[in-house]
Amino acid sequence: MNRTEKEVLVGELNRTLSETAIVVVTRQSGLTVAEVSDLRAKMRKAGARYKVTKNRLARLALKGTQFEQLDALFTGPTAISTSADPVAVAKVAVDFAKANDKLTIVGGAFGNQMLDVDGIKNLATLPSLDELRGKIVGLLQAPATKLAGVVQAPAAQLARVLNAKAQQG
Repeated sequence: MNRTEKEVLVGELNRTLSETAIVVVTRQSGLTVAEVSDLRAKMRKAGARYKVTKNRLARLALKGTQFEQLDALFTGPTAISTSADPVAVAKVAVDFAKANDKLTIVGGAFGNQMLDVDGIKNLATLPSLDELRGKIVGLLQAPATKLAGVVQAPAAQLARVLNAKAQQG
């Protein structure tokens, strides 16, 4: 990789880090191409990205972003996962690390907040943005449904009384 290619890679990584909400740093040792492809596919499905990084280039890309404090985590064979949804990326990383001991979560950051391994695991237990949106929609629809039922109840009772009178007569 020549100098120009490295500069382009650092610029792209810096742009990605500037636009993301969370970064999860992982250490991978011995992952096969198929396993990495599987992890990337799971990340994409969750709306996240997974990228194997060269430590020196990643450190350069961190400069000027809110994730500069992650510099010390880039030792050994590392990769980063990024996403706008903090819970989704944490869930995929934690679930994959549980199933595959070749991937280890090192730490990460959510905005300016550094997260250790336990912080990432705790984040993975929270409901995702989509789950929260679904709950909010359900809560908003519930009162309307109850109101419609209450409004319709007297008319339905009147109809039943009239029907009963018609049956008697």
